[in-house]
Amino acid sequence: MVQRIAITGTSRGLGLEFCRQYLERGARVFALSRDVEGGGLSDLARAFPEQLHRLPCDVTDARAVQSAFAEIRGLVPGLELLLHNAGVAGATSAELGGVDYDDLRRVLEVNAVAPLRVVECAVPLLRRGAQPRAVLMTSRMGSLADNESGGWWAYRISKAALNMVGKNAALALRRDRIPVMLLHPGWVRTDMGGPGAPLSVEESVRGMVRVIEDLQPDATGCFRDYTGADVPW
Repeated sequence: MVQRIAITGTSRGLGLEFCRQYLERGARVFALSRDVEGGGLSDLARAFPEQLHRLPCDVTDARAVQSAFAEIRGLVPGLELLLHNAGVAGATSAELGGVDYDDLRRVLEVNAVAPLRVVECAVPLLRRGAQPRAVLMTSRMGSLADNESGGWWAYRISKAALNMVGKNAALALRRDRIPVMLLHPGWVRTDMGGPGAPLSVEESVRGMVRVIEDLQPDATGCFRDYTGADVPW
């Protein structure tokens, strides 16, 4: 059976590479992005015209998210995988007393509120999928136990909130046997990770695809990295 996959945040970086690797594996991919005409997605559309569907979508816009998933429902009866990758870093550091609250609200909207909206819209399709899974891209920087350096106020707070979204979603979908995983990609050479990061995008995504494949319903609510190792909460 051909896997049917919805991926958000696909214009570049990890999201674009997820599209590439899943398309190469024969999947039918629904790529949600604010910019669906960007070079990378356009190249993939030319290479995989029958498999890739590009849907314009700003995940902070409720109507846009609803419209995108309505369009998917018009094309396929179900999904095997939701991969929510869209996210922003926000201001990278600030001393206590200098937090940018407008930035904090924006980052929370993108990184914590939007994923919940996306999951809610995707659930009817996941319920009709074969062995469906939902994966939320998070970060080790959202770990309470692992925070030894501080800073990155908006990003850390938003990813900790996202982790709770994932945990709650896992509990809510347990009866449906739809496992939910929070997935940390490692420190990757992307626009967000910077050129000094040790992992290439290809390496990170290759590892995460394996981890996603191994996800079973009894592991729902787990927080893992690209190698499959558990990340402390």
